[in-house]
Amino acid sequence: MGIEVGTFEPLSQSQYKKRKVIPNGQCTFPALPALCDMEASLPTLQSSDYFMEPCFGELATREIIDPGYCSRVENFTVGRPGYGCVKFTGETDIRWLDLDRIIKFSRHEIVVYEDENAKPAVGKGLNKAAEVTLVLQIKFSTDYREEQISEVVDKLRLCTEQQGADFISFDPSNGEWKFSVRHFSRFGLGEDEEEDITMDDMASEVQDPVELDGSEVSDIDEETAIVDPVMLSHSLPAHLGLDPAKMREMRMLMFPGEEEEPEEFNVTLSHNRIPFNKESKISPLQHSSRTVHRSSPPLPRKTPLALLEYNPGSFNSSSPGSILMAPQNKTLPLKTTKTEGFKLELRHETPVTRNHSWNIVDAALFMGRSFRVGWGPNGVLVHTGAPVGSRNPQRVLSSVINLEKVAIDKVVRDGNNKVREELIDSCFGSPLNLHKELNYEMKEVGDGHFKLKLRKLGCNRSTLSEICRGYIGIIESQLEVPGLSSYARVVLMHQVMVWELIKVLFSSREISGQSKSVGAEIEEDMMHDRKESSQEFDPEALPLIRRAEFSYWLQESVCHRVQEEVSSLNESNDLEHILLLLTGRQLDTAVEVAASRGDVRLACLLSQAGGSPANRSDITRQLDLWRLNGLDFSFIEKDRIRLLELLAGDIHGAMQDVKVDWKRFLGVLMWYQLPPDTLLPIVFHKYQQLLQDGSAPYPVPVYIDEGPVEEVVNWSPGQCFDLAYYLMLLHACEESKFGALKTMFSAFASTHDPLDYHMIWHQRAVLEAVGTFSSNDLHVLDMGLVSQLLCLGQCHWAIYVVLNMPHREDYPSLQANVIREILFQYSETWSNKESQRQFIEELGIPSAWLHEALAVYSIYYGDHSKALENFLECSNWQKAHSVFVTSVFHSMFLSGKHSEIWRLATSMEDHKSEIEDWDLGAGIYISFYLLRSSLQEDSNTMTELGTLENKNDACTDFLGRLNQSLAVWANKLPADARVAYSRMAEEICNLLVADSGEGSTREVQLSCYNTIFSAPIPEDIRSCHLQDAVSLFTSYLSEAAL
Repeated sequence: MGIEVGTFEPLSQSQYKKRKVIPNGQCTFPALPALCDMEASLPTLQSSDYFMEPCFGELATREIIDPGYCSRVENFTVGRPGYGCVKFTGETDIRWLDLDRIIKFSRHEIVVYEDENAKPAVGKGLNKAAEVTLVLQIKFSTDYREEQISEVVDKLRLCTEQQGADFISFDPSNGEWKFSVRHFSRFGLGEDEEEDITMDDMASEVQDPVELDGSEVSDIDEETAIVDPVMLSHSLPAHLGLDPAKMREMRMLMFPGEEEEPEEFNVTLSHNRIPFNKESKISPLQHSSRTVHRSSPPLPRKTPLALLEYNPGSFNSSSPGSILMAPQNKTLPLKTTKTEGFKLELRHETPVTRNHSWNIVDAALFMGRSFRVGWGPNGVLVHTGAPVGSRNPQRVLSSVINLEKVAIDKVVRDGNNKVREELIDSCFGSPLNLHKELNYEMKEVGDGHFKLKLRKLGCNRSTLSEICRGYIGIIESQLEVPGLSSYARVVLMHQVMVWELIKVLFSSREISGQSKSVGAEIEEDMMHDRKESSQEFDPEALPLIRRAEFSYWLQESVCHRVQEEVSSLNESNDLEHILLLLTGRQLDTAVEVAASRGDVRLACLLSQAGGSPANRSDITRQLDLWRLNGLDFSFIEKDRIRLLELLAGDIHGAMQDVKVDWKRFLGVLMWYQLPPDTLLPIVFHKYQQLLQDGSAPYPVPVYIDEGPVEEVVNWSPGQCFDLAYYLMLLHACEESKFGALKTMFSAFASTHDPLDYHMIWHQRAVLEAVGTFSSNDLHVLDMGLVSQLLCLGQCHWAIYVVLNMPHREDYPSLQANVIREILFQYSETWSNKESQRQFIEELGIPSAWLHEALAVYSIYYGDHSKALENFLECSNWQKAHSVFVTSVFHSMFLSGKHSEIWRLATSMEDHKSEIEDWDLGAGIYISFYLLRSSLQEDSNTMTELGTLENKNDACTDFLGRLNQSLAVWANKLPADARVAYSRMAEEICNLLVADSGEGSTREVQLSCYNTIFSAPIPEDIRSCHLQDAVSLFTSYLSEAAL
């Protein structure tokens, strides 16, 4: 790995070298003990993104060849790719240096000896003369390149001199800024210099995402350049310190067809997702120009769009981003997405200012009405601040939008952070299917006109063993999924042991016609014998049988820990080997080890370990006699004394310097100190007492106890214990109330993921069903699982979990409200999957709720016909009538779908008493078809309208109601609806004047024209009827003159 001295290039990627990470205190030369001291003197560099030259291997080699070489290394160099490097000129003593702590590179700066108290004198250590190279993130536009470079060099030279360093060079091709220092503190660019140098040039970087030819800029004509300075000075950008003219200019470029009127949207936003791939990369400017059209018809909706859909991009020429305004975001990123801000990158002069603009703008102003900061679906957080958990002190541009998502679905991801379908099924689908197949009790609760069928799991302790085996089988199938992380496997094995412990502590079997709690079968041969025999157990012996089964569970749960520690021992240390075996109660193996080394007496003692208390007292007296007689214990192996103390029941003396986990300590307490007939509640209380006294190890959760933990865990004593420990306390409480339910059923009791409730929810349900406790305030547990299921699109199972939430009299509508929220928010998910919809209906969810949610969803996407059908299905007559009048009728009428209009209107007629303005809404459509039919029929068959006068009266009444309808619905009707109203009036007027009115007087005929003139018809048609009326009136005057 070494390279020749003197050939190092500071920032060449091929030259980067890293030191091998070596565990603390571990010598890499075990065969040469004399070299351990030499290795310890070498500098340490653990950070994977740093390098040093000479590298570690070369330093070790030269130190072996030339002892003392590390005290006089020539031109020692440390660097960080992408940030820079530092070369210490001359000879440098680098022995015993912790380079991770001493040298730190960050953006545009280097700090050596950040702690002033630890900094040596000038010339000592690394506080000496050096040559520093920093990489500046600066790019230059092709225009004025030489002038920009010269300006940057002048600024860097001034900045270097102000810091007491000597400027060497600046290379604009790779951004390398070189300078020399005499000693160290902090060198680089501060926030002010960085903004003055870097940001100026970054803002001037212009890349053309779309060629603006004359046709594309034609919408921005000369009139747009006339800007009222008084109006702009009072605008929101002016109050935020931005240039109003530039803001107006950017708005016209991004939204050329948007009108300035705040109450109208005269644009049509595309609801189709534009594919973002190599074949179709679209810049923000291109996208907006394609999706906004001036000639589009106006939208009937005036409310702003609800959500912002943002396809992230890096905003450069190679990978431009696209900003898409759409009603719903369907594919939000799973990881934090951060862009460099919204910039209009144009090479051309802007049409308003005629010069180049910074083109950086506040995100909210940029996105306008559609932008919102806050929580989105499935735990998505959209904001303009620093990323959550970020400790970067640098300022954040307000034009940067961050999309971050809470990691709710970590449990279904493998070691490569990929979602696995088989994990979704094994973590959620299979356990919930098993839960659904169990016996349950139904309870109907009312919610207005609807009923919900709440479920409560109903099982007993005699079937608990079978239930636990079902869950264990599901977890074991999950362990077979390839690619799981080691942390996930530890958690899964812990879940298996938890279900085994539930079997042991709370299950029962039938004895003499009664159910007695004794625990599940443990060993396969024992279970086989019990099945074939009809032996009846003495009820008084059942607690001891449970103790034996718990002892076996404890041995199994710590067996792997014992084997790991035994495998790390030296073969010669047999006594320590035996001691470790005793902590896991592996007596047979311990006896074999003692016998194999010829220690027959010890083997005999070990064979009686944990047996009769008389044996313990004998060993105790023997140890006391030795002490009284002044026996020199230095002649006896220390580990042998520990073994004898452990066999005598003195566990604190035996385990004084031995670190064991809490389960093994509990086992040692039960096996070797307490009498063999001690009941489990007494054992658990004794351990709890020792824990409170500080004499026992804490029952830490499994992810801390066994690890490996993927993230840093901040755990403090007493904060949260392992779920297995809480189960033991629950068993020890017996009839008394258990007061740690909320802590017991928190996610931290079994996993480091605070949002993972997928298995602990089942454990709570089973334990409560068998009567171990009763609680109705664990809704956090229920809603946690609901959130996980919704995040994965499992809406039907989320509703199932809600139905299993306990009913509360003080919140009787809790389940109904939650279910309706799920149906409304995730209607797109469950409505597109027939299996989910069928499952929801089988759960007894009122179909009216489903149709109402689908109606709102259809309105949101502009499918008003489908929304109307769903409102009718859910009997929401008022909303159905409103949608019909304002959005559906006119399109059907103009398309000639009169039979469909008649069907829809008559379907609501029976409920017209529940509908406001029925007579001026759908009722008037029914009147229109009845009147039209009457006017078209022969007068002999329609005696009620046989005369022209009667027809005129009927038309006058209808047209009057038609005008009233227009007045009532004026603000809600689109232009097409007014056209439909005009067509209705025109058709009625034509039918009225078509009848010659034989036998009617001229006055009646003229009154018909008065009726027509009051109708909402176009002016040209009104003019034609006026000419006919004048002609009729002229004839009338002529007849009167005669």
